[in-house]
Amino acid sequence: MKTNKSYTKRLKVTKNGKIIARKPGQNHFNAKQSGTKRLARKRTATLVMKTRDRRRFLPSST
Repeated sequence: MKTNKSYTKRLKVTKNGKIIARKPGQNHFNAKQSGTKRLARKRTATLVMKTRDRRRFLPSST
């Protein structure tokens, strides 16, 4: 099964198998947000994916 390339460009699989992604909504229209909100969105978030979804979108990570 082929890897879904749109997913692989957005996600990173760590050595231990965790999936890390950038939080959405940070490309533009950020001037209205407070500084703490902007900083919080800069940090990466750990995603929890079901095994079925992980096998479907990222077959190389399982």
